[in-house]
Amino acid sequence: METIYIPHLLKSPQRKQDIVIDCFIRDLDSLTPVRGKVTLRHGGTFLEVFAVAETIVTLTCDRCLKQYNFKLLVDTTEIIWLDKEIEQDKEYPLEREVALEDLAESLPSNGHFDLQGWIYEQMCLAMPIKQICSYDCHQPLLSQDSIQNVFLDSRWSVLESLRKDLSADK
Repeated sequence: METIYIPHLLKSPQRKQDIVIDCFIRDLDSLTPVRGKVTLRHGGTFLEVFAVAETIVTLTCDRCLKQYNFKLLVDTTEIIWLDKEIEQDKEYPLEREVALEDLAESLPSNGHFDLQGWIYEQMCLAMPIKQICSYDCHQPLLSQDSIQNVFLDSRWSVLESLRKDLSADK
């Protein structure tokens, strides 16, 4: 997937371009290619990006640690400001003050839009925070032997004695 040269969008009909996606995205470990459609519209001082895409990824359940497949869907819109004064290579100092109005995404108006990088970012943002394999997933129960192995470190001895006291009260 190539980058989009932003000034070419001005010459497109209605200043927009539709791109059909059906490929694997680098650095995104997915089972199926990312499939969908992206529409880029040049608005003069901004670039408007519409995307609807999906793929299947393998995740690890946070509770039971089993792997499961998850259908990752993206249906998003983003406005990226175009600025003539942005330098092409951004070699910023390690520390600098940033004004509140500079916290928006922006690109040089005569630069390129990295479509593959943008789709990767949107897919990462769509990943679930809690990765649970199913609604009724339960953490596996530990056997008494495995619990004893957890408390081999002497720093946990106070917690172990508290656990024994609580189980004796029952």
